[in-house]
Amino acid sequence: MIRHDTFTGWRKSSLSSHGDNCVEVGFSTDGRVALRDTEHEGHGPMLVFTASEWEAFLGGVSNGEFVEL
Repeated sequence: MIRHDTFTGWRKSSLSSHGDNCVEVGFSTDGRVALRDTEHEGHGPMLVFTASEWEAFLGGVSNGEFVEL
């Protein structure tokens, strides 16, 4: 089980509203990246990605691969 304190520098998306749809991203010293819902005050489930998985995701976002038509 991966501990939440493995990740630091948690940042909330600037596109998150003041409602209940806030997402945060945190980083570990070994390059992994985690995403979590702020609703659980840092104690809920996380999605954890390797550095290369995260870079591939960001590249897809930059290229518009996830835009709905």
